[in-house]
Amino acid sequence: MRVMIKQGLRVSQMLALLLAMVWATAQAQGLPDFVPLVERYSPAVVNISTTRNVAADLPQGHPPLGMLPEGLPEDGPFGDLLRRFFGEGGGGMPPQGRDSTSLGSGFIISADGYVVTNHHVIADADEIQVRLSDRRTYDAELVGSDPSTDVALLRIQADNLPVLRLGDSSDLKVGEWVLAIGSPFGFDHSVTAGIVSAKGRSLPSENYVPFIQTDVAINPGNSGGPLFNLQGEVVGINSQIFSRTGGFMGLSFAIPIEVAADVVAQLKETGSVDRGWLGVIIQEVTRELAESFGMDRPSGALVARVLPDSPAEKAGIQAGDVIMKFNGEEVPRSSALPPIVGRSPIGQVAQVDVLRDGEAQTIGVRIEALPDDSPVARAQPQPPKAEPTQVGALGMTLQPVPDQRREQLELPEGGVLVAALESGIASRAGIRRGDILLMVNNQALESPQQASDVLTKLPAGRTARVLVQRSRGPVWLALEIPE
Repeated sequence: MRVMIKQGLRVSQMLALLLAMVWATAQAQGLPDFVPLVERYSPAVVNISTTRNVAADLPQGHPPLGMLPEGLPEDGPFGDLLRRFFGEGGGGMPPQGRDSTSLGSGFIISADGYVVTNHHVIADADEIQVRLSDRRTYDAELVGSDPSTDVALLRIQADNLPVLRLGDSSDLKVGEWVLAIGSPFGFDHSVTAGIVSAKGRSLPSENYVPFIQTDVAINPGNSGGPLFNLQGEVVGINSQIFSRTGGFMGLSFAIPIEVAADVVAQLKETGSVDRGWLGVIIQEVTRELAESFGMDRPSGALVARVLPDSPAEKAGIQAGDVIMKFNGEEVPRSSALPPIVGRSPIGQVAQVDVLRDGEAQTIGVRIEALPDDSPVARAQPQPPKAEPTQVGALGMTLQPVPDQRREQLELPEGGVLVAALESGIASRAGIRRGDILLMVNNQALESPQQASDVLTKLPAGRTARVLVQRSRGPVWLALEIPE
């Protein structure tokens, strides 16, 4: 009996092991084979190194880099430690005036030597070198670069080079496999793979790029390298990582290739980039604001301010409008609008669908080129001063906007200053002491008394929209009036 039990256990263990092997084999067979893609396309991925003279970056009187700090004896307790970092005599660090070197990646888009990389890879470089997979090295000419999209175009004097095919990132699906080739930490032609985590990501200070987010391992040195789909097409340029340590943490971002291709075409033709300009400051539509507009869900881009003498002002777009579509393209959230406008043809009339006071309208706007210096509103004469006015039900005390504050914010006429604020309805809506109230439900506020009249007549049980001007810019807040 014991023998039979032991044999039965062995059979069960063997079956379990067999099932595990079958499952693992099935899983492995379900994974894509990246080998043909890497073998075919990696020769068109290049390593980019730049040099920059650091002498100009040192303050006047700064000691040469690599020297021990003045007053610290070489035979002191820190001498050995510093020599391990700097080398004997400071030889491990470049002396003042020697070049600083950085590394990045790029890829060839034409057989006659055009190479694409990131702007930040070559920014402020005095010399740029491109090294191919066969170790040939060329001095590169900077054709042009665009900091706003972080795209740069280089040219090397070579012919019959391997070239990558450009795809379309709009065809990418979240969860789809993608692959990156680059030079992380200077290790040439390193290959990493992962999936698309999200699309259309907006990052701080990046207004014109709807990034592709992936979990592909991207590290310093991968910047400027290609992101491939399984068909071997370039769908993005690896640009940024999200990290608290400087290394990969599972979040990386790539510039969609169609955004980069438009920039590259302009750089190739003129050496610079023009992008469309609408001339509005926008914000997200929150759930509370959507309710005040009568929308069933938050969507679109809410106009907080229309810049003077801008295409939007000339066309009649107003603060409080919600831009729902631009040239027929949906605007699901505010971050989607700048990239759409930026790649719009300059001089053509765009059809902008807006929601204004609960009604849909279509406005034709002739798109202009984004100016180098953002235009600002000019301060207008200060309206006559009045005594502070209390809006007791809302917990606010209002007064005219001081001249100095108005000039500081470059505000035209109108608006009222929140001089004092108590705990209550206004504070719960996010209004702060020092805010300037510009509009309520698209009605301009011109004086403390007029503003008080407008605010006290708001219907109970409804949500009102309040446009507030702050140092960082205008913002709409939702003011819920209790029943």
